[in-house]
Formats: sequence, C-alpha cells, structure tokens
Amino acid sequence: MTSNDFYEEVIIAGFGGQGIILAGKALAQTAMKAGKEVTHMPSYGAEVRGGTSNCMVVIADEPIASPLVSQPNSVIVMNKASLNKFAGRIKSGGLLVMNSSLIDNKPELANTIEVLAVPADDIAAELGNPKAANMVALGAYLQKRQIFSPDAAAESLPDVLAKRYHKTLPVNTEALRRGGQFAKK
Repeated sequence: MTSNDFYEEVIIAGFGGQGIILAGKALAQTAMKAGKEVTHMPSYGAEVRGGTSNCMVVIADEPIASPLVSQPNSVIVMNKASLNKFAGRIKSGGLLVMNSSLIDNKPELANTIEVLAVPADDIAAELGNPKAANMVALGAYLQKRQIFSPDAAAESLPDVLAKRYHKTLPVNTEALRRGGQFAKK
C-alpha cells in the first residue's frame, strides 16, 4: 500500500435496536458500489434489542489484511455507553460523530480529534421515524468525511434493507440527507 492509497477504519456503536448493524452494512455497500475494498464485522450481545451493538467497517483502495479495528479513523456513537467504550480509541486527526440527543456531555479527547454532535434522534423524530436516527448519524459522517455522499448511501439502501422494509426507503433517504445537511452547518 502506498501512502496515497485510501484507508479508513470506522466503528459504529450503540445499543441493539438503533440500527447499528444496518448503518454499517449501508456504509460497506456504498463503498463496494464505489469500487472500494471493504470489510464489515458486526458484533452484538445475545440479547440484541437493548444490548450493546457495534460494527467495524474498513474501506480501502487495496485488499484489507484484517477486519479488526483497534484504532479507528472515525467513530459514530449513538449512546453514552458506546461513547465511553470507543471514543478513546480514535486516531489522532480522527472524527467522532455522536448522537447528542442521548449524549449530553462532550468527551475529553485530544484536540486533534474533531467532534460532531448531531441530534440524530431529534432529527429522526422530526421526520416521523425515530428509528431513522442511525441514517441521520451516517449521513453526517459521510458529509464530514467527504468519502461518499449521503445520496450515494441512499442508493445503496435497497441492497441492504430487507424487501419488507423498502417502504422506509424515503424516510431513510431523507434522514441521510438531513444528517449531511446538519454536518454542513
């Protein structure tokens, strides 16, 4: 791998039922459609809904040696427990996107780490679907990192959502866009 090759490690974390794994799948699918090398490794507790949930996504120009992420470039956290567990791992110069609807304190991190506090639950509620908070956060991440656009992620949603959930495509697409718009401010 040369120094010009793209390489991004991301951890997305929250509790079961927040769509953490879906957000990771959407990111991975978006990267694959863009011709990148991708790994996606989900992890969740046995209780699933309400338990801890996270996924690791690695995106690169070259083949990826390992799907494990110990020091991510970016972390998206949807609750306080995930913030406490993963924020301290972010590489210098990295990005933390946090759901400020559920996390009311700004973490103490190195000043080289950019923190983007997004009221993801509040924006999703405005859209009429509180479950779309994951897409709001993903859209904000995508806009901030400028790797792929929120619209590119929206185009990948039909590939990762089960057919029975395709009725949620419009609200999830709008959630991605609203997250991107929030990050532009």
